[in-house]
Amino acid sequence: MWLSPLEWEAVRLSLWVSGWAIAGSLPLALALAYVLARREFPGKVLVEGLVHLPLVLPPVVIGYLLLVLLGRRGVIGAWLFEYLGITLGFSWRGAAVASAVLAFPLMVKAMRLSLEAVDPRLEAAARTLGGGRWWVFFSVTLPLALPGVLSGVVLAFARGLGEFGATITFVSNIPGQTRTLPLAIYTMVQSPGGEEAALRLCVISVVLSLGALLASEVMARGLRRRLRG
Repeated sequence: MWLSPLEWEAVRLSLWVSGWAIAGSLPLALALAYVLARREFPGKVLVEGLVHLPLVLPPVVIGYLLLVLLGRRGVIGAWLFEYLGITLGFSWRGAAVASAVLAFPLMVKAMRLSLEAVDPRLEAAARTLGGGRWWVFFSVTLPLALPGVLSGVVLAFARGLGEFGATITFVSNIPGQTRTLPLAIYTMVQSPGGEEAALRLCVISVVLSLGALLASEVMARGLRRRLRG
């Protein structure tokens, strides 16, 4: 059951990519979830549809759109490369972007539901005591919504670990650069004699995903007990 260096590399790269995907998208997800939970504005339904679009689109479509937009010759990617020297296509950074896009709806939805469950009267009471908007958010709203926020982060992390279609379309399958766990499993299945390695990686994927889900539930329950106490 020992993993080869290439297999360990795939595991490490998956954790690295998923971690950066969540870290990069968390502020935007939290801000957007708050706006959707607390604000009414024209076009809100359209924004909600765009946020959840990655859930219903084929991942390959997402990957192709990312390639068109963020590839070195893409609409945005060409500008990033020319002026900032940043290349997203065919790199781990692009894999992180692909994972972030596919996991983003799950994170926003969990955070929004948690924020909507916070009683607005508590926020209003805090403001009557002289608290500003940011102070009320970080001292009242966010602590009360923290279980849902944490659950959204962990679920999105688990979703990022399993991303395949958008990743292979946008950044290809490059060993040590973009070959995450799902891509490594695909490669092993396609290689003669690679069934045992594929099975080992499948077991690791199941363990990591299940561990993330269990950790999310345990931490959420613990935070709820602390808040109630």
